[in-house]
Amino acid sequence: MSDEELAKDLGPLAALTIGVGTMIGAGIFVLPGVAVAEAGPLAAGAFVLGGAIALLTALSASELGTAMPKSGGAYYYINHALGPLFGSIAGWANWLGLAFASAFYMFGFGQYVTQFAPVPSVLGLGPAKVVALAGAALFIGINYVGAKETGKLQNIIVITLVAILGVFTFVGALSANLETLRPFAPYGTDPLLPVTGLIFVSYLGFVQITSVAEEIKDPGRNLPRAVIGSVLIVTTIYALVLLVVLAAVDNSVVANNDTAVVDVARILLGPVGAVALLFGGLLATASSANASILASSRINFAMGRDKIVTPQLNEIHPRFGTPYRSIALTGAFILAFIVFGNLELLSSTGSALHLVIYGLLNIALIVMRVADPEDYNPDYTIPFYPVLPIVGAIISFALVVFIAELAVVLTVVLSGFAVAWYLFYARGKTEKQGILGQYILSRRDEMPEPAVSAASSVQPDGGKYRVMVPLANPESEKDLITLASAVAKQRSGTVVAVNIVQVPDQTALSAARDQGDHEAAQRILEQARKDAETFGVPVETHTILSHRTFEEVFDAARTYEADTTVMGWGPDSHGSPGRAESAIDELAHDLPCDFLVLRDRGFDASNVLVPTAGGPDSDLSAAIAKILRDEYDARITLLHVSDDKQEGMAFLESWATDRDLADANLVVDTGDVESSIERHADNSSMLIIGATERGLLSRLVSGTLVLDIVNDVDCSVLLAEKKRERSLKERLLGSN
Repeated sequence: MSDEELAKDLGPLAALTIGVGTMIGAGIFVLPGVAVAEAGPLAAGAFVLGGAIALLTALSASELGTAMPKSGGAYYYINHALGPLFGSIAGWANWLGLAFASAFYMFGFGQYVTQFAPVPSVLGLGPAKVVALAGAALFIGINYVGAKETGKLQNIIVITLVAILGVFTFVGALSANLETLRPFAPYGTDPLLPVTGLIFVSYLGFVQITSVAEEIKDPGRNLPRAVIGSVLIVTTIYALVLLVVLAAVDNSVVANNDTAVVDVARILLGPVGAVALLFGGLLATASSANASILASSRINFAMGRDKIVTPQLNEIHPRFGTPYRSIALTGAFILAFIVFGNLELLSSTGSALHLVIYGLLNIALIVMRVADPEDYNPDYTIPFYPVLPIVGAIISFALVVFIAELAVVLTVVLSGFAVAWYLFYARGKTEKQGILGQYILSRRDEMPEPAVSAASSVQPDGGKYRVMVPLANPESEKDLITLASAVAKQRSGTVVAVNIVQVPDQTALSAARDQGDHEAAQRILEQARKDAETFGVPVETHTILSHRTFEEVFDAARTYEADTTVMGWGPDSHGSPGRAESAIDELAHDLPCDFLVLRDRGFDASNVLVPTAGGPDSDLSAAIAKILRDEYDARITLLHVSDDKQEGMAFLESWATDRDLADANLVVDTGDVESSIERHADNSSMLIIGATERGLLSRLVSGTLVLDIVNDVDCSVLLAEKKRERSLKERLLGSN
């Protein structure tokens, strides 16, 4: 599916709830026992320090979010600013970090379930892991089939959790004894940073707000409030809850207690309080896991869009409308991590991977400020620049060192894997160069040679050639796919088949996506996939919901970064005869890629006629003729109409040789151009002709040569028009 423009229907409270709801989860219900065992009363300080570190990144994320409201959040900012090498590190770290976090949350869920329900061990796995696996499978399945209206449910969960923790904190404060917070022996202050790294998994949700920046009302004002406010609120709640837990009971009750909050509530509030906190723990762990699984699919979508991973991961389920492949693969990671991990390893690794992301995000902000590209216009700017982002980057990276050794090793290994993945896979497919690389290479003479060499050595290779085919009519699908596949095969490229489903203006696109029946679109795309695969070329398929039809083709060509678009042209298909653009689009835009428009009367490439008088569109006609010759052994005839046959033949011989068509049959004719083309087309199976160079106004007044030929000949006609930029004068009056 395509990302369509959505109404800005998220108010400041709703945006705030996204961040709070993702963070106020398993951390405070599961980790206090481990934290207190290692740091004693200083565990409360670790939660506060974690919040302070998160706040530094929240400030940077707020600026980047108001400047670049794109899906993908932190991954997008890093990929855009630092380039696809660091984008690969950020994407994989975010994806796997969320998988580790989800496994941790489900592990905590399992521990809470086993408090009231006896669960047997299975295949050597303890009761908590058995429940965690079952719960994870359930939530993976829910995301796979696509649950509706989860936003309102998340709001209810957040309000319920805050209320439960608020009552617990208030009652616990009445029984608090501050003396229990003073002695740090035998712990000392050394465990502060390692414990902060351990519990940092509790602060992973605030950046998710930036992923929905386009839907937030007045994002310049409300997005920073939501991002920064969520960190401040959650840090305050964590600190107060932990202080109450430590001050109300002896530390021995809390240390190494996986459900410490529930046991403290039982002591302070009796069975009712224990049940309430147990219910809160179940809600928190379940909602955090579900939110992380959902967020991971969005990261995959952004990575697939940038070709860091295969776009096939973004394949939408024909029935459920979900990125089922991405969710299934993420689910497999989560289940594996639950089986082979433990609570501390899952938490620490999730924390370490996200600290890497947050460090890179702060650096991305600095790069955007220094490079200052034209489109970087944030509504919110971080205070005390550059001090805060520099401090945020240093502290984020430094804290990784203090995390459990095995988690650090895993983080280093996974980061190395992400680098290798880019160099050996993604570099040959992705096309996007980061702002940092552009900045360095545009200032080669000013930059140190090692920096220029490094930027050049990791440049993306530009990706494969992409041929897009908009499909609507099943009867013409095979011929269009045949032509597109031939072009893609000869250029080692990919076929991108799209079906544009028009939605009435009165119907919201989101409603059409959720309720519409798109089986016809899926059938034509599936047939297109089968037809293209017979040529041995890679195939992507996409269904696009739009209030427009023909005009959407141009947006799709830009979205899917097509090099060539192959489309059909029936009678009265569009309002600009002889060109691929519509009349309105021609005045407003440049053509986004090369266009081949087929008037299909049966695909037969045995005898191809190419009229030429020179010009860029004739060059494209020649290139396509050469492809048909190489793919189908087509016999090519080149036709040039001239008043002087000798001069015409000299031109045609030179033109053919320059375009590797010297073996073609060369014909020079005199007289009327249209009549000559029609006469020679009688003996041809396909006519390839460049779109007219005449402008919009002159064509509207006097008609067009191309349109007359298309209607008058009996063979299939392929109109070829190259991508070009033209001035407004050229668009109106034509090229000289």
